[in-house]
Amino acid sequence: MRPPLCAFHSKTRTWAAHGHTTPDHPKAHPAPLPISSPLFSSIPRSLQLPRYQYGVFWFLLLAVLCLWLIGPSPAHAAHFRVGVVGPWSCDPLFSKALPSVAAQLAVNRINRDPVLSLAATFDYVILEEKCETSRALDGFMESCQATGFIGPANPGYCDAASLLGKGWNKAVFSWGCVGYELDDVRSHPTFAHSMPRPTWVLISLMQHFRWAQVGIIASSEDSWVETSIKVANSLRSHGMPVRLVVTIGNDPGSVRKTLAKLKKVEDLRLVIMCMHSALIGGGPQKLLLETAKDMRLTEGSLVFLPYDTLLYSLPYHNVTYPALRSNSKLLKAYDAVLTVTIDSPKTSFYQAYQEAIDRGEIAGNVKPTQVSPLFGTIYSSVLFMAHAVHRVKASGEASAMLTHTHTLLTLSKQCCDLFQGFSHPVRTNMSGASLADYVILDTDGKTWDLRPTHRIEMAADMVRFLGRDIHFPHGISPKTDSNCWFIKGIICTGGTHTHTQIYVNHPSFLFVYVSLLLSRRRINHIRLFRGPNKILLTLDDVTFINPSLSNKVSSYRLMQELNIQIDNFTSSTFKKLFLLLFCLSLFYLQNGDWAWLKRLPHGTFRNINPKTSDVFELMKDMRHENINLFLGFFHDCGVFAIVTEFCTRGSMEDLLLNEDVKLDWMFKSSLLLDLIKGMKYLHHRNLYHGRLKSRNCVVDGRFVLKISDYGYNEVLEAAKFPYTEPPAEDLLWTAPEILRGPSPGLYGSLHGDVYSFAIIMQEVVMRGPPFYMLEQSAKIRKPPPLCRPVVSPDYAPMECIQLMKQCWNEEPDRRPCFDQIFDLFKNINKGRKTNIIDSMLRMLEQYSSNLEELIRERTEELEIEKQKTEKLLTQMLPPTVANALKVGGTVEPEYFDNVTLYFSDIVGFTTISANSEPIEVVDLLNDLYTLFDAIIGNHDVYKVETIGDAYMVASGLPVANGDRHAAEISNMALDILSAVGTFKMRHMPDVPVRIRIGLHSGPCVAGVVGLTMPRYCLFGDTVTTASRMESTGMPYRIHVHNSTVKILLELKAGYKVQLRGKTDLKGKGGTEETYWLIGKDNFEKPLPVPPEFKKGQMAHGLQMEEIARYKKKKAEKLQQLTKKNN
Repeated sequence: MRPPLCAFHSKTRTWAAHGHTTPDHPKAHPAPLPISSPLFSSIPRSLQLPRYQYGVFWFLLLAVLCLWLIGPSPAHAAHFRVGVVGPWSCDPLFSKALPSVAAQLAVNRINRDPVLSLAATFDYVILEEKCETSRALDGFMESCQATGFIGPANPGYCDAASLLGKGWNKAVFSWGCVGYELDDVRSHPTFAHSMPRPTWVLISLMQHFRWAQVGIIASSEDSWVETSIKVANSLRSHGMPVRLVVTIGNDPGSVRKTLAKLKKVEDLRLVIMCMHSALIGGGPQKLLLETAKDMRLTEGSLVFLPYDTLLYSLPYHNVTYPALRSNSKLLKAYDAVLTVTIDSPKTSFYQAYQEAIDRGEIAGNVKPTQVSPLFGTIYSSVLFMAHAVHRVKASGEASAMLTHTHTLLTLSKQCCDLFQGFSHPVRTNMSGASLADYVILDTDGKTWDLRPTHRIEMAADMVRFLGRDIHFPHGISPKTDSNCWFIKGIICTGGTHTHTQIYVNHPSFLFVYVSLLLSRRRINHIRLFRGPNKILLTLDDVTFINPSLSNKVSSYRLMQELNIQIDNFTSSTFKKLFLLLFCLSLFYLQNGDWAWLKRLPHGTFRNINPKTSDVFELMKDMRHENINLFLGFFHDCGVFAIVTEFCTRGSMEDLLLNEDVKLDWMFKSSLLLDLIKGMKYLHHRNLYHGRLKSRNCVVDGRFVLKISDYGYNEVLEAAKFPYTEPPAEDLLWTAPEILRGPSPGLYGSLHGDVYSFAIIMQEVVMRGPPFYMLEQSAKIRKPPPLCRPVVSPDYAPMECIQLMKQCWNEEPDRRPCFDQIFDLFKNINKGRKTNIIDSMLRMLEQYSSNLEELIRERTEELEIEKQKTEKLLTQMLPPTVANALKVGGTVEPEYFDNVTLYFSDIVGFTTISANSEPIEVVDLLNDLYTLFDAIIGNHDVYKVETIGDAYMVASGLPVANGDRHAAEISNMALDILSAVGTFKMRHMPDVPVRIRIGLHSGPCVAGVVGLTMPRYCLFGDTVTTASRMESTGMPYRIHVHNSTVKILLELKAGYKVQLRGKTDLKGKGGTEETYWLIGKDNFEKPLPVPPEFKKGQMAHGLQMEEIARYKKKKAEKLQQLTKKNN
């Protein structure tokens, strides 16, 4: 059925002249005027028809309307109207999103899409949402009829809107709703989120930076006040301590009072601003940040975060916002702001909007920079709904698409989907939740550029560092909160676990707590000192290669035992020689692996504190082909050293100085690429090197470069070793900004590592030391002029030299990160393999991997065939019997006190077989037994065997089930009889298939008979009696013995039996009373009507006239086929 006329947009001038809006105006569209309206009488007389032609005119007009309304539908399945709900007229910043243009663009593209348009023909209607929450719900209730809604924008009435959608059976896809209660599918079956929940993004950010204490400030508009309340409730539902939720007015005095309250809250880390962003014209946020700057709240102890940018993709590539460019005060205040927005990695919102203008899809009267990025969210939400409708169509539920919204919502929440939104990709996870990547943008308070620092990947649930540190005001970042806030199941109060407070407050608990703490330290100590993977090493764990050193070490240990101090030793030469030999010596561990020792400065090594233990654990976890493996920490004989894996080719410095090694550009680029990949790995692990130089890069026997000395500064800081200023030649790789700071060489940065890499590039390209002189570090520390190495283009490609210059740029922020360096370096080599040895080894490794993959595939195939064999065996025999036979055991016969047996037989099977081809008989039995097998799978029964047309089932064995065996067999018999009533033979569809069923309960013995093709057989009088019950039964009847009837009646389950009377059971020596099972309470499946058995009728119940009719039809079909062929 077509939608009503009131939902369509008319773009005629007459329509607009009477106060009706076009899609470019964000107002709801009222119903059309009747024919008697002054609209029609206002037509100029020159255009009016003569009176005698009115009848013809109205007749033709009505005919056209009737044909339009009831005429044949187009190829599309149905019309789908999207209602776009929002405060489009009462809030000027919301109206800048141009909802009509966004919805029209989305609808046009959907209807042009050859795939999406197959599901439905889309149109839209703009629904106005009042800015007051109390009136917004009234407006929603009076909305024009739509198939689904995009909205609402005000979270205050999302619950009510969802319930209305449930009552109307209309889908509600919202981008602005926040409440955690909406995730309850049972209460809100027609509600879905068209974009990631903003609170999920907030929690990911808070957990990454460990900022738990949060405050929320909202502007005075109802929608933002409701948003702040819902955000606070959602964060609290995840255990986050929301310390403050306040509202500001539009005057400076109100803002100052609110910030005064904020300033009194202790330990606050994050302030969420629920209001329009100052970057897109939000006045309250601009006033808030400027006042916070005046009140010294933007000094670094607090981070301000705009909430509304979570709802759209804010452009930041090569974009300058006038709010920052023209307002230095706001620019400085914005240094304390982290902007989180949807990441558009390829095309920004402004670029996508301009492309739509260039293609003629959007009018060019509005510049992209004048449009709110919320435009893209509206567009993507409509597209999200279209993809959901498409999945309904693909699932075969298109006929119920418009009337069964639950189907739409269910299928929209299934498995993964990926499509391109307006400017960013949109995908769903396994539960149907909308996912997108977010980016954290930061400024430095000096320039107005928004620079990405981290990416929040919702699909992977992780925050990825992008190589650029966040610039906090004055270098002060907010303090971190306890991890307990982010651990599920732990109650955290003020950063202290609740149970810890109990221990402190109660003396006995305090004793227990201290005991546990000591135990934990003891366990940590054991983990560090013992086991094959222990970290702390002593002389007992190593064997030195230098024999003279081993002797000196033994003498040293003997002096220690005799309480002789080495400092009092008369010869200082021995002490220096000992330490020198120790530093330069190699040793191998007990498992035979060789290793390097990197000696730490002289000092006193204290006990392992938690911080030092964490550093060791971090270094131990480093696993990469271009990272030198950390083996442990040596501390003995007053010497402390970091133990790393031994590389036979020595350091890169040794390799460059070795003239016997010929280095062409392929070899050099291979070493540099290994260095880039290793540093890329370190930076992704949020660890900077700080001491990167050619002598700290080692080369193994395969000429693979590995980075060493990582974590050295962290160990010094954690173990509190005294700082020793390195010699001048060791500072030639150090970045200028670090040289100018205190303690050069002790601290590093990500940008400093890039500078060090550039100096190493100069060493490799020129094959010489850095700067070729030692006194250059003083010039580097105090330019101008800037002092950098000079590299001739003859030594390397020009692209490599340009990359080198970018990496040693004087401004750290202008240096590329290692991800960018890696991409640039690959372009320099144009994708070619950079090392002959490495290429050959990769080929051998690939061949080995192919063999391993082939073996794995064969093993999997063998496992699959084994599973098939076991499955077939368990289908032929009970699982317990099959398992016993597989291990070669014997299966002893088992006696069962009481079981129920089922026998059935096809009535007239001999007659049917005589009038059928053999293959037709096989098809008949296969179809019928497949039907039976599907039914018995729903009951606690065991299929014993089939012999010809006989079907035997038992319950109560091989696993006893109490008194339920009679009920299980009876339920199964009723299901089978109901299914047979509608069963048709493929070759005789007009001939009914009638079966007799017999049931009997009693004891029996079960066991495996035979060695070749063993069978699980049942023995006993119960089997014979059950077979007699079947043979003496009637078609479409369930013949039940008295023993089974007694059990059924004792169960009081509502089984209906009918007395048959005395029945002569052959071989039983007389007659017995038997019964018909005719049904059960609450059994609603239809049962076939048994045929009347007349005197003289054939016992099998299949009349010859039925066969005769079948033969006649078969002969007629054969005759028609013969005539057709002739």
